[in-house]
Amino acid sequence: MLRAHTLAAGEGHQLHVEEFGSDGGIPALVLHGGPGSGCSPLLRRYFDPARYRIICPDQRGAGRSRPHGAILHNTTAHLLEDLRLLRRHLGLQRWLVVGGSWGASLAIAHAAAEPTAVDALLLRASFLARRGDIDWFFQGAATQKAQAWQEFAMAAPLPAQAALLVWLHQQLNEAAEADQGRAALAWWHWEQALAGTTATAAPPTADALRTLVGRYCVQSHYMVHDCWLTAPDLLQRCASLPAVPTLLLHANNDLICRPEGARLVHAQLPHSRLHWVDGAGHDAAHPAMVRAMVLALAHYATHRNFDAALQA
Repeated sequence: MLRAHTLAAGEGHQLHVEEFGSDGGIPALVLHGGPGSGCSPLLRRYFDPARYRIICPDQRGAGRSRPHGAILHNTTAHLLEDLRLLRRHLGLQRWLVVGGSWGASLAIAHAAAEPTAVDALLLRASFLARRGDIDWFFQGAATQKAQAWQEFAMAAPLPAQAALLVWLHQQLNEAAEADQGRAALAWWHWEQALAGTTATAAPPTADALRTLVGRYCVQSHYMVHDCWLTAPDLLQRCASLPAVPTLLLHANNDLICRPEGARLVHAQLPHSRLHWVDGAGHDAAHPAMVRAMVLALAHYATHRNFDAALQA
């Protein structure tokens, strides 16, 4: 690690930021998914540390930012202001922005809000955060994983099963600790079923479960508010994006962030490139997705574009 920062973001929020790689490397902002999950070691391992200065902030309420799981003064507008604050704190004028899933949503919103701050965009598993995209995860995807969804839904009382997100949001933010844990585990098992992960993880317990509750507190808070990405929505914001090198990587069988999202973003950005990754699902650690990310970032480090980055 190069260094770690604790950045006061206002309203009682303290952002945890870590930097890796080379001080003289290409500045690269890494935006984690969730919302609420925090930066993981995997997200920086796509980069060659000799060629990049890798900047990994935990968003408000996420990871090691404090207070953990906090939803007060925590909206997309706050996150965008935090990115302005971080860039100025680091003394950077521009950076490559890399984000996956919710991180890709935030990357687009950031590029639309501050187009002169973005040198390039690498978007993995684009998520548009429309009401239909959110409803798909909690209700619609039952058509793909019927048994797993039934187990997920059974965590809630029968009258609440038609609106699982609303029930989960209430449980995670208002229920007793044991009930919060049960709601979080139900969500976690459903997410694992849809993600197509490369390895079967053990369900979190003890401190890890409390961390998961905080993560889903933040995520449900964002989802019930459509991630504050309406009027204008994310596709409309694409009109404000700079014409910088932009690559979209998306698994053709992603059941969480459906391929339609990447197609629609690509259509709004004529200068962008879209590459389909076979068989990776939503799993950021799938070997095919890791390979695509590594190749794209290696190519950008050499050429400052993504042209032919994924060609054999």
